[in-house]
Amino acid sequence: MARVDFYHLQKRTLDETLPILLQKAYGTGKRIKIKIGTEERVEFINSLLWTYNDESFLPHGSKKDGFAEQQPVWLSSDSENPNDAVFLFLVDGAAETVANVQAYERIFNIFDGNSDEALQLARQLWKEYKNAGFEVYYWQQDNNGKWQQKV
Repeated sequence: MARVDFYHLQKRTLDETLPILLQKAYGTGKRIKIKIGTEERVEFINSLLWTYNDESFLPHGSKKDGFAEQQPVWLSSDSENPNDAVFLFLVDGAAETVANVQAYERIFNIFDGNSDEALQLARQLWKEYKNAGFEVYYWQQDNNGKWQQKV
């Protein structure tokens, strides 16, 4: 059964947080899919991942780049998994059904804690995934922006 981690952003933005979490996930050697709320944001995040740090490189691509099967990190706004990812990141209000989540080992749901809409969606997904039997974990940023697991 998949593990689902909910990351409640409060002190840092998605643009600051996503590359850090992706670097850690990429370091495991497993393929990653990032499902993003809209196609416009797909291209924004695609650009962000090329420029967020001058000293590191995170190979990735989107439909615009093509060659999905060769990409270790794939960005899109749809539910397809063309790079056979085992990690799924849900960002910018993207959601995934329980049936589709079962195809992944681990899901990272990163949401904006300052948005009522994002909080409601995270609560809804938490209930759905927990009721389906997934291991669910909740992480919240402390005053210094570090992740603390909440029980």
